[in-house]
Amino acid sequence: MNNPQQPREYDAVLGGNSPSLEGAAVLGGIEGVKLRLKNPDSKVRIAALEQAVNYGEQGLDLVIAGLKDKSWDIQNLAYLILNSRSETRIKQILQKPHKEGLKLEKIEVVTVNKFGEIIQRQQRIARYFIEDLGDGVTLEMAAIPGGSFMMGSPENELERSYSESPQHQVTVPSFFMAKYPVTMAQYQAIIGGIRHPSFKSNNRSVETLNWNNTVAFCEKLSRRTGKNYRLPSEAEWEYACRAGTTTPFHFGETITTDLANYNGNFTYGNGVKGIYRNAKTKLGSFGVANNFGLYDMHGNVWEWCQDNWHRNYEGAPTDGSAWLDNAPNSGKSVRGGFWRDRPHYCRSAYRGWESGTNFSRVSFRVVCSGAART
Repeated sequence: MNNPQQPREYDAVLGGNSPSLEGAAVLGGIEGVKLRLKNPDSKVRIAALEQAVNYGEQGLDLVIAGLKDKSWDIQNLAYLILNSRSETRIKQILQKPHKEGLKLEKIEVVTVNKFGEIIQRQQRIARYFIEDLGDGVTLEMAAIPGGSFMMGSPENELERSYSESPQHQVTVPSFFMAKYPVTMAQYQAIIGGIRHPSFKSNNRSVETLNWNNTVAFCEKLSRRTGKNYRLPSEAEWEYACRAGTTTPFHFGETITTDLANYNGNFTYGNGVKGIYRNAKTKLGSFGVANNFGLYDMHGNVWEWCQDNWHRNYEGAPTDGSAWLDNAPNSGKSVRGGFWRDRPHYCRSAYRGWESGTNFSRVSFRVVCSGAART
């Protein structure tokens, strides 16, 4: 093996194009990779991690360390690099998350341009733990890393609503969120003995539930599992939906009916018209997720949140918690839009509200905090 301390053809060497390297500071080699991995610029660190595999076992050790990096992007890249390796020790390391109760799953994330054309397909890794609800029914919960984001929409976002302002920074602790809205089978497995009128297929979301029904589901699920299940706060929902993006949709500047279920007779921005299905679709049927491994966050069904309705964000909490200081009869917040809506209702920032009674277009997605991996 070549000396890992020596620069390679892709390494940078301080000293420009000088014919003599005597006395120059070598930025390449394994030490150069280590140095760049400490850079605050994530793009520099990603490039360094990609180069690390060129330095044998020492480089692989750096990639392995990337699995615990604070950056979600570095973690994903490290896993994808290691997943392509055949070494026994690498395979053993990649099995560790399974022992902690997490399933690692490859997902596809897409980005569209302002016309709705897919300009990027990216392979990423999502992390889920699986809750066994009995009788072959499971609940997959995606790991959502903590972080800060700008909640609401900027003033120049097309078709924004007054209720989405003022845009403000919110810091959200890490939590777990259901991969899909709660299905009919999952609801039946926990509530039991109830044949809900919408139980026609177990791979579609349950609906026609009032807000109290969803809270009762969470409470019973918590007692069954010993974990803290609940509805998401509005901040958690939007943070999880955006998954690090700042565009109107986690797909990009617009949305298409190839990626989500909404009223395709209408367009958003420079997007194009599409299909109007006039019905719910099977969960995950579009085959693309956001960066956190969540599916169907835009369209299909509205989703209940914990928060009481507020007409704007004046005085909103900034710690990711639910906003509950209005009277209960103010209504409850819902997010995501549904299959009959125009696309602007399905934006990451859009806020809707319902009175808390039964609505055929509203479902819910649970979150979990605390000892989620046990």
